[in-house]
Amino acid sequence: MMRLLAIVWVCLMAVLTSAHNPTAGGGGGHQGYSLGIRDSIMIAHSFEGSQFGPAQEMHGATYTVDAEFKTEALVEKSNWVVDIGAASEMLAAVLSKYNFKNLNEIFPGQNTTTEFMCKVIFDELAAKCGKDFHGTLCIKLWESHKAWGCYEGDIGEEVDEA
Repeated sequence: MMRLLAIVWVCLMAVLTSAHNPTAGGGGGHQGYSLGIRDSIMIAHSFEGSQFGPAQEMHGATYTVDAEFKTEALVEKSNWVVDIGAASEMLAAVLSKYNFKNLNEIFPGQNTTTEFMCKVIFDELAAKCGKDFHGTLCIKLWESHKAWGCYEGDIGEEVDEA
């Protein structure tokens, strides 16, 4: 009986440990460093299509925008993932194009969903980072404390100049 209890205890601890650690047991996930910055924008838009219900009418949204930079190693000598000041300025510059704007006018014919805007912001911030950051960028837009969208991808890959 004691042996059975010991086995159950070990199995239970293994399950609980892996549930709180996405990298436990080789289950993938990011291993390394990350730095996050946050800003916000206030936008107006409407959606086309009956699936959007009342959101077909013009409405506003205040997005909290998180940008997380992930990498396996710190930049030598500075010991950082990315310059937090420069990253904050770049994100603010990207968001300034959309803050207090009607997205229908900027993206005519597009449903500017949270997911769509995550990719737009990702692409623009990735372009601004240029050669200054090599790693993974995750853009998360929070519609509320209950709902968000995210786009994540690798940026800053070295390009062979032949």
